[in-house]
Amino acid sequence: MAFTLGSHILLVPFGVALPAITLLMHYRGLRKGDAVALLLARRWSAVMAVQFAIGIVTGTVLSFELGLLWPGMMGRWGDVFGLGFGVEAWAFFLEAILIAIYLYGWRRLKPWTHFWLGLPLPLAALMGAFGIVAANSWMNTPRGFSLDASGAPVDVDVRRAIFTPMFGPEYWHFVVGVVLTAGYVIAGVYAVGWLRGRRDRYHRLGFTVPFSVAAILTPVQFVLGDSIARSVFHKQPVKFAATEIVWKTDTHVPEYMFGRLHSDGTISGGIRIPQLDSILAGFSPDTKVTGLSSVPAADRPTATQATIAHWAFDIMVTIGSLLVLLALWYGWCWLRRRDLPRSPWFFRCAALAGGACLLTVECGWITTEVGRQPWIVYQNMRVAEAVTDTRASTLWTMLGLVVVLYALVFGAFLTVLLRMSGRWRLADEGAAAAATPEDLEGDTPYGPRPVSATGGRDGGGA
Repeated sequence: MAFTLGSHILLVPFGVALPAITLLMHYRGLRKGDAVALLLARRWSAVMAVQFAIGIVTGTVLSFELGLLWPGMMGRWGDVFGLGFGVEAWAFFLEAILIAIYLYGWRRLKPWTHFWLGLPLPLAALMGAFGIVAANSWMNTPRGFSLDASGAPVDVDVRRAIFTPMFGPEYWHFVVGVVLTAGYVIAGVYAVGWLRGRRDRYHRLGFTVPFSVAAILTPVQFVLGDSIARSVFHKQPVKFAATEIVWKTDTHVPEYMFGRLHSDGTISGGIRIPQLDSILAGFSPDTKVTGLSSVPAADRPTATQATIAHWAFDIMVTIGSLLVLLALWYGWCWLRRRDLPRSPWFFRCAALAGGACLLTVECGWITTEVGRQPWIVYQNMRVAEAVTDTRASTLWTMLGLVVVLYALVFGAFLTVLLRMSGRWRLADEGAAAAATPEDLEGDTPYGPRPVSATGGRDGGGA
């Protein structure tokens, strides 16, 4: 399950955010009559469709694993939090239909009609994120039910089960995080091209729009990250203690950057900052922070699990801080000169920012799930009660099959993207050599389609 989720989550930022960024570029192209912006939007929509197809495979595997690997959780709690998965499935099919309409509309619909038909796409993507985050936030702060004498949930209140105390902080932190991740990844592609000497308007615009979106959202995400950490402090104090490797309940608690927690409560390595953990948690060094030792060992993460969650959290915070500096660098140059930074180091950092953001997405998931151990439903069901009793040999076989499947799927994904990129580059080189504007009409999103040798029209059938 960890492998499947860790792989699938790398596609999530593009599934949720790429439609919005594509439509932003599409709007710019229509509003300003910018053929380059329209060309970028059209090409990004093709990438969006390929990514969605890959997400179908990885998401289907996940849906099977939920039932096969976690029968205890789904059997007992499915009626409580299952609506979130239902909303996600409905949004998934809606998004598939809208993507098909959007792809079909290039060269076949009037420009503004095409744009307005694509506008619900980001909303469908956000609805899918709503369902998944609702289910996960319920697992962290379960609400909306009572327990009968046998411990089974009854009197389910769907509204309370969806809108749990952690839903708001988790949802907005997730949405902003995936949008800025997609922005940095897309911009990174054009930053590499810029470093290789492709300084044309196509690469400039392809970099500027997604990077501007990401740069604006980066400080917002930093504030939201601080807010969700404080929500964890109030709603899941033991999880907060694991994330911050706090062993003993106390005030004036120091902050450790990295470091390793041992089973006797000692901490080795890392950078110790006196009183900072209490200050961050409650804005005062007198804030009392709950320690791991305040609950029995069976009800808290182990020292190793706490260290894993702590490192994941610190990596996420460190990368987030560096991205804030990168965004400020970009903003400063733009405000001063209305131009991109001129240093090649800026573009080197921008090229790395996308990969760094994907790492933070992984780290955020690890912090959320490992920090909650040993509970799969916080303080209501342990992982050991929820997991399947299938033999280990069968599970290893299943893991092997999933690894092979995902290797083939992601290999096909990269192959298709590279071929598309190569074909577009050849088209751009041909456009640069065009003798007249009429030679460019074949690659104009809303221009006439050239007649092929067989009498048909490119991209649209006979």
